Amino acid sequence: MALSKFIFVICLLFTVFSSAAAQLPCTSRTFSNKQTFAACSTLPVLNSTIHWNYYPSTATVDIAFTQSVVSDSRWVAWAINPTSTGMVGSQAIVAYKRTDGTITVYSSPIKSYGTHLEQGNVSFPLYDVSAVFENNEFIIFATIGLPNNVSVVHHVWQQGPMFGNTPGMHSLSGPNVQSFGTLDFLSGKIETSKGSTSTSALKYAHGIINTISWGILMPIGIIVARYLKTVEGADPAWFHAHRGCQMLAFLGGIAGWGTGIFLGSKSPGIQYKGHRCIGITLFALATIQVAVALCLRPKKTDENRKYWNWFHWVVGYGTIVLSIVNIFKGFDILEPANKWKLAYIAIIGTLGCIAAILELRKLGSFLSRFRSNRAAGQEIVESTQTIV
Repeated sequence: MALSKFIFVICLLFTVFSSAAAQLPCTSRTFSNKQTFAACSTLPVLNSTIHWNYYPSTATVDIAFTQSVVSDSRWVAWAINPTSTGMVGSQAIVAYKRTDGTITVYSSPIKSYGTHLEQGNVSFPLYDVSAVFENNEFIIFATIGLPNNVSVVHHVWQQGPMFGNTPGMHSLSGPNVQSFGTLDFLSGKIETSKGSTSTSALKYAHGIINTISWGILMPIGIIVARYLKTVEGADPAWFHAHRGCQMLAFLGGIAGWGTGIFLGSKSPGIQYKGHRCIGITLFALATIQVAVALCLRPKKTDENRKYWNWFHWVVGYGTIVLSIVNIFKGFDILEPANKWKLAYIAIIGTLGCIAAILELRKLGSFLSRFRSNRAAGQEIVESTQTIV
């Protein structure tokens, strides 16, 4: 009994001292460059810590960002996002160890999800940037002129693999998509952004909805209209199938367009101009197409029907081309796992092959009828000459 109590006391003391050691104040750390900091906080993911000295009178802050890594073949980054939360729009400081053993550190403005961490000037003053790697830990030092003289900032921290001397793409799941939040240099309060998961899910929903509606259903509807209406006995079934596909695509397009507008409003200052302009054009063309088809379609016997057909054809095929282009722009922005892009390429490629086969068959049928009509006309001419 006495032995068991002794072991319990030893374990309790070990736990208490271990906990106390783990909670030592950050100010107790002195870095190899003899620099100390008045405040610090352990960040919730990626084995990272941020240390700082804040100077309200000059709206500047000295920072030391530390991150432990499993090997030196990793890059690390810490950033402030002056315009939004998350990665895009953030102004980063990147550090990594080159293959020759030297440490590279530089600033990099993050303009899109497809960034390669190119070196460039950030949108706020940055001084005395340096970095070291010791004991499997990167440490970035810098002095920052806080944007708009604020003490509360949106910050992001990250790490990823190195391929030679080139930073590679970080993981798209787990801690790597949770490493952002707000930091108050004045009070020391750090919060993880609450809306990160829902916003990320909405981005994927936006991509999925638009890919299915604009990029799959709409091409299927055009294939049905072009190739089934000439099949004997397919009328009016082909028309109902065509209309059904296009209306489902348009309704899905409304949802996709709405989520895109909402996402844009949640990230002021971050604009994908090409993607947005094409999306607005698509929605406008599709709305005009639906309105004209429902309200202004002439009867088949109307002499103006041919002009309506030309308009319907040009707008329809133009919409398909723009849709596919914009979907690939969306893939470049969102950067999902490569299998999803390959899956869409396979789907649209299959639809293209089906359309090509049906087009060749339609052309063959046309040539066959042309030859038959030509032969019939030749026989009439010969019969007439015989009679004469």
